[in-house]
Amino acid sequence: MRWALVKVSLAVTTMVVLAFAVPLGLVIREMARDRAFSGAEREAAAVAPALSITTDRDQLERVVASAGSDAGMAVHIPAGDGQEALELGRQRAADEDIATVRKLGRASTTGVAGGSTLLQPVALSTGEIAVVEVYVPEAEVTNGVGTAWAVLAGVGVALVLGSVAVADRLGVRMVRPAKRLVEGARELGEGRLGARVPEEGPTELRLAAVAFNSMADQVVQLLANERELAADLSHRLRTPLTVLRLNTASLGEGPAAEQTRTAVEQLEREVDTIIRTAREAKPQTAAAGPGAGCDAAEVVRERMKFWSALAEDEGRTWRVAGADRPVRIPVARADLAAALDALLGNVFRHTPEGTAFAVDVHNGEDAVIVLVSDAGPGIPDPEAAMARGRGSGSDGSTGLGLDIVRRLAESTGGDVRIGSSVLGGAEVRIWIQPAGRVPASRARRGQVRRRRPGRLVAAYNRSHSD
Repeated sequence: MRWALVKVSLAVTTMVVLAFAVPLGLVIREMARDRAFSGAEREAAAVAPALSITTDRDQLERVVASAGSDAGMAVHIPAGDGQEALELGRQRAADEDIATVRKLGRASTTGVAGGSTLLQPVALSTGEIAVVEVYVPEAEVTNGVGTAWAVLAGVGVALVLGSVAVADRLGVRMVRPAKRLVEGARELGEGRLGARVPEEGPTELRLAAVAFNSMADQVVQLLANERELAADLSHRLRTPLTVLRLNTASLGEGPAAEQTRTAVEQLEREVDTIIRTAREAKPQTAAAGPGAGCDAAEVVRERMKFWSALAEDEGRTWRVAGADRPVRIPVARADLAAALDALLGNVFRHTPEGTAFAVDVHNGEDAVIVLVSDAGPGIPDPEAAMARGRGSGSDGSTGLGLDIVRRLAESTGGDVRIGSSVLGGAEVRIWIQPAGRVPASRARRGQVRRRRPGRLVAAYNRSHSD
């Protein structure tokens, strides 16, 4: 915008300067010419009274000399009444031009070498017509024109530079608030909720800054309300959890009772964590550091150990692959555990007892893939299932399970895909972009480009198709 204003101002001012300076320069040249020939006419008029009285050479030479222009003036007197033709001074005009002026009786100018001449007819006492020739050098015709044109050019350049400077200042005054607005929007988008824009500049940009600040305040208030609501809802779970914990005391001893008590204790810890996180949540403004994240293989082993007891009770066979070696991912341990619990809980909830399931971890060069598959009836409409995961839940489902998984994957630049597993049922594939292995083509036009695992998934499918 700034340079556009400068260019427009430069173009307009240049056009205006040319529109006025060119005609004015021509007028100045004509005025200088008129001034030079007016002087020549005065010199010729000073000789005319003497010619009307006498034609004596000596007297006329004294008159021409007294006019001070004897070097540039000539007098041409024709012969008549016994008088010979008389020529005074140096003749520069052609004989034809002199004869024409004498015949027409009107003054005339004609060009000669080095300038011009004024031919002025004068009537003699004898009735003949004499012609006074006054030489006007070219330097006298153009005297002062160059200086005037230089002054005009200087004024024009000063006007152009002044207009450009003013346009640049106006552009800065308009662009600076716009840049602040862009920076504020970028900071707000990155999670820095304290970003605000100074309410200054032109009226329109000032109103935009006011609207932006109001929007930012509303966002902060809405997020605070959401956190409080989440904390309040989680707090309401403490009462039924207390009842469950008290009831577990009457279950006696045994593996099932111990597992139930452990599950209730873990649920209480998770609810406490949710309440603390909701009330103390701060927007993330920076990427996780090199030491952040967790070992995906360790989390998978831990969660499968928890679910294996229930699997044995329901007669389900299960398998874990790829969890024997550490696999670092830029995801918090609790987030990955919550995602795995959500997927495994769906397996137990939506497949008949005795249905086999498996969890596989693949650590590739450009991605870590966690696959949860089962031998159940499968998911007939994966898109609808992902839509539920985005919050449009149905009966018996809150719609949060797949949403937790999706947000975990997308936080690393990955994604979630639902398909058919090699076991014959559903397969949920979580693609996670490891920290420090972000592809160069990931960002384009301000959006995160998510790469598909491609060859890694194909290799996995081939290795498990047997």
